[in-house]
Amino acid sequence: QVQLVESGGGLVQAGGSLRLSCSASGGTFTSYAMGWFRQASGEERELVAAISWSGQGTHYADAVKGRFTISRDYRKNEVYLQMDSLKPEDTAVYFCARHFSGTYYPLTGFESWGQGTQVTVSS
Repeated sequence: QVQLVESGGGLVQAGGSLRLSCSASGGTFTSYAMGWFRQASGEERELVAAISWSGQGTHYADAVKGRFTISRDYRKNEVYLQMDSLKPEDTAVYFCARHFSGTYYPLTGFESWGQGTQVTVSS
């Protein structure tokens, strides 16, 4: 079974940038779509960005369009989330997950979650 480990979170001022990484091991990575989710305190987990198995297709939540970029490296078995122009409302625990298929539809089809990494954006 695939294991996912997130890293790269931290404290940053509003307007700053962070790059999250998700390392996959113990299972197939290249054939599946991957996604980044976030969960703020007291809120439900929400999909932030997703990328297809080929990397050709991407999906973003409206709240992060134009600011976040998802990418993947097949050689390293890693997925990244570049976060620019960060806002205090981006504060949350960020998780990566693997989809059960090569595409990210349905958007509810993500599984094999990581443990998450905390992102805190100060105003």
